[in-house]
Amino acid sequence: MAKKKGKSVSFDAMVKFFLQYYNIPSRNDIDKLMAKMDRLEMLIKSSAMTGRGGAISGVKASKIKASTGITAMTSTDRALEVIKRFRKGVGFADIQARTGFEEKKLRNIIYRLHKMGKIVRKTRGLYIAA
Repeated sequence: MAKKKGKSVSFDAMVKFFLQYYNIPSRNDIDKLMAKMDRLEMLIKSSAMTGRGGAISGVKASKIKASTGITAMTSTDRALEVIKRFRKGVGFADIQARTGFEEKKLRNIIYRLHKMGKIVRKTRGLYIAA
C-alpha cells in the first residue's frame, strides 16, 4: 500500500515559523525601532538647541529622563510656569492662550495641580500658584 502524502507546507509558512521560533526581527520590527530612534534623536537635538527639553508626543518624560539623562518639561510643568508668572492670579483663557493646550487637557492639568496642592483656586476660573 502506498503512503499518503501529508499536506505540503508553503515556503512562506516555513519562513514565518523560523522567524517566530528563533525571535528574528522582521522588516516591520526594524522600521518601528528606527522610527523610535529618530524621535529620540530629534528630542535630544531640540533640547540641546533650546537649553531645556520638550516632550514629544507618545514618549513619556520619565522614560526620556531615564534613557537620556535629559529632564523634559511636561505639560503640567508648562501650565504651572504660566500660573506662577501671575501673582494676583490668572484666568483659564489666559493659561490656554499661553500654553496652546486644548480645553479638556488643560482642565485635567489644572485639576491635577490643585489636587497636588501646587495651585489654589482664588475664585471660579482664577488660579494662583501655592
